[in-house]
Amino acid sequence: MKKVGILGGGQLGRMLLQEAANYPVDTWVMENDPECPAAHLCHHFIKGDIRNYDDVYRFGKQVDALTIEIESVNVEALERLEAEGVNVFPRPAALRIIKNKVFQKEFYQHNGIPTAPFVTVNSRHELSDHVSFLPAAQKLGEGGYDGKGVQILHGPDELALGFDAPSVLEKKIAIHKEIAIIIAINRKGETVIYPPVEMVFDPYLNLLDYQISPADLLDKVLWRMEAIALKLAKALNSPGIFAVELFLDKDGEVLVNETAPRVHNSGHHTIEAHYSSQYDMLWRIMLDYPLGSTAAILSSSLVNLIGEPGHSGPAKYEGLEEILGMEDVYVHLYGKKETRPGRKMGHVTIIGKDRHDLVRRAHHVKRVLKVIA
Repeated sequence: MKKVGILGGGQLGRMLLQEAANYPVDTWVMENDPECPAAHLCHHFIKGDIRNYDDVYRFGKQVDALTIEIESVNVEALERLEAEGVNVFPRPAALRIIKNKVFQKEFYQHNGIPTAPFVTVNSRHELSDHVSFLPAAQKLGEGGYDGKGVQILHGPDELALGFDAPSVLEKKIAIHKEIAIIIAINRKGETVIYPPVEMVFDPYLNLLDYQISPADLLDKVLWRMEAIALKLAKALNSPGIFAVELFLDKDGEVLVNETAPRVHNSGHHTIEAHYSSQYDMLWRIMLDYPLGSTAAILSSSLVNLIGEPGHSGPAKYEGLEEILGMEDVYVHLYGKKETRPGRKMGHVTIIGKDRHDLVRRAHHVKRVLKVIA
C-alpha cells in the first residue's frame, strides 16, 4: 500500500482525505495545529512546520509520494526529496514558479500565455516610478492567499497603501467575467479538463462570493480559454491538478490571472456535481490509476461560508437546519472550531438543471446561513 503525505491540514486536505477512503492508500498529514480540519481523518498525523526545511524533509522521507494543499511550503526540501525518489505532486520546479507571483507572470510572458501587462517592483518606494501605469493591482510576490496580499492602487494618492516588498504591479483590467478551469495531468502526460466555472467575487473581502458551473460562454471563448489553460498546464511540465483563473475582459480578450498547482476552491462543486471530483482525480494521479471523467452530472452553484463581520470565537451555524432541509443542497463544514471575520468555514453546493434557479438558491443560502460566534 502506497504511503502518501499531504503538506498542510486545512479544508483542502480534509476533502482530499474524505476521498482517500475509496482507495488503498496510507495517508499522512503534517501541520502545526493538531486540531486542524484534516488531523482526525488521516492515518498518521505529524506536527510540524510546512515552511521548515528539516520538518518537510523528515516528513517526506516517510512516504512514497507527497502533495500540497497550500503553496507556502519549503520547496528546497521538496527538491531534495524528489532527487531521492519521492514523487512530488506538483513537481517542485512547477511549485517554485507558481508560489512566487513575479516568477509566475514572467513564466506566462516567456511561454506566450496572454496575461495583463505588468511591471515588477521591489519596494513601496519604487511604486512612484510607475504612476503612469496606474490604475493597477499590486500583488505580493509571496505570501498572499484568499485575496490577501492584493492591493488595488487607483492613483498616486494611494501609493502609501502599497506593499513594501517584491511584488507585481498588474494593469487593472475591465473585467467582464472571471473564469476558472481545472486541468488534471497524470504522469504519462495525459490530460483531462473540467468544464469552466464562473466566479463572482465579494468586492470588499476580495473572496469568492458564489460560483456557477458551467460558465455561460460563447463557444469560441470557451475553446480559447481551454486551449490557453492546457498550454499553461503542459508548460509547467508536472503531473497534478492545476486551477487556471482567467479574465474575460470587456473587449472579449482572454487573459490568465493566476494559477494554483493544487486542488482549489473553484473545484469544490465537483464533489457532488461531477463523476470524478478534483479530489478523486488527484488520488488517481498520485496512485497511478486511470484519469476519471470530468463530465458534469448536473449544473451547479457554490456558496462559500465565511465568518460574519464582528464575530470572533467558537463557531455557531445560524440557519443550518433550514439549508439542510433544501433539496439538492449539500453542506460542507470544515471543522474549524473558531470563526473570525472573513475566515472560510465551509461551503454549500447546489445542483440542478435551471441556471436561474441555481443562482436564486445560492443567494438564498447566503441570506440564511451565517457563521457567527
